[in-house]
Amino acid sequence: MAESSKRPDRDDLQRLQDFLADKRNLVVLSGAGISVGSGIPTYRDKAGNWKRSNPIQHQDFMSRKSARQRYWLRSYSGWPAVASAVPSPSHHAIAELERRKIVKMVVTQNVDRLHQHAGSRSVIDLHGRLDEVICMCCQKVIPRHALQSKLTLLNPSFSQQGEIAPDGDAEVAEDSVPCVAVPPCENCGGILKPNVVFFGDNVNKSIVQRVYDGIDDSDGMLIVGTSLKVFSGYRFCRYAAQQGKPIASINPGLSRGDELIQTIVRSDSDDVLTPVLKNIISSVH
Repeated sequence: MAESSKRPDRDDLQRLQDFLADKRNLVVLSGAGISVGSGIPTYRDKAGNWKRSNPIQHQDFMSRKSARQRYWLRSYSGWPAVASAVPSPSHHAIAELERRKIVKMVVTQNVDRLHQHAGSRSVIDLHGRLDEVICMCCQKVIPRHALQSKLTLLNPSFSQQGEIAPDGDAEVAEDSVPCVAVPPCENCGGILKPNVVFFGDNVNKSIVQRVYDGIDDSDGMLIVGTSLKVFSGYRFCRYAAQQGKPIASINPGLSRGDELIQTIVRSDSDDVLTPVLKNIISSVH
């Protein structure tokens, strides 16, 4: 549950159910809030303010060895929680809406792959996937768990103790950063990086165009668990509004672009989507 989250009332649920009633080609845009029920924290509070230390920047990671050492030290502790996370009720509800031909595409800002684990088939991972590591030189991709094993071998004193932070990060004591041994690419010796879009990097233009095309062909957008503070997600809400698509949002707090959204439910998505899906199913029978 998000802190101080409002339970949805009957009107909230009815408004969302009415929004979904005539949809057969919906685009879902999801953010960190949908994975809170899976035990993965969000970056922001209900007001949309940053809750933690600044995240790793792409240029910093690429240019400074110490930044890479710090990242992998923290990721070593944070990765197991993401690897073992299971989909939330909201992930399952969206997968069921896809099976019922209401949702046609899921665009997620998350890197945890939980939509896929819940059974959604048409998913665009806007910011990449944390379960892969890519060489920035030869582009070879390896599984994240393989790198975890290498980090263990090279750093036997590593601990997996630490407060879990968003996206496989963790709050750990950083006095050992200078001693962290980071393995290079076995293929070419290049820098290994999680196969995700760090802050300061750009989403591939072809992926952005796929989302725009999906919105063009849609009959609306459902935004779930994101404040849209990051432009890479906000632009799709703005684009959908420009195309005259109806938009609904489920998020505990304020969102950037609220003025573009007709149906707003300020609650946790797990408290909303589960009963709405139940009502949809019961109305069919």
